[in-house]
Amino acid sequence: MAKTGEKYEAVIVFSLKNGEDAVKALISKFSDLIKEHAELVDVDEWGKRKLAYDINYESEGYYVVYHFDGKPEFPDEFERVINITDGILRSLVVLRK
Repeated sequence: MAKTGEKYEAVIVFSLKNGEDAVKALISKFSDLIKEHAELVDVDEWGKRKLAYDINYESEGYYVVYHFDGKPEFPDEFERVINITDGILRSLVVLRK
């Protein structure tokens, strides 16, 4: 059951070095994780974009924005899972107003 509370937004830049199938699998993984611990409002896929500067010798990334409502404890756990997952170039989780 989804638990609501504060409104959050997470922007994740996925690596394309393992292919777009791997990116789709990660998008689904994080969507399922959010659904398990919070209420997933929207997943906005910006798609493949050129990075402003190379990250780990990659010049492109796949951008996805997640909007979710959850308890204040969940974003910390979500960031922890993001940080230990291979295939992530950058991420940011913020509280929406």
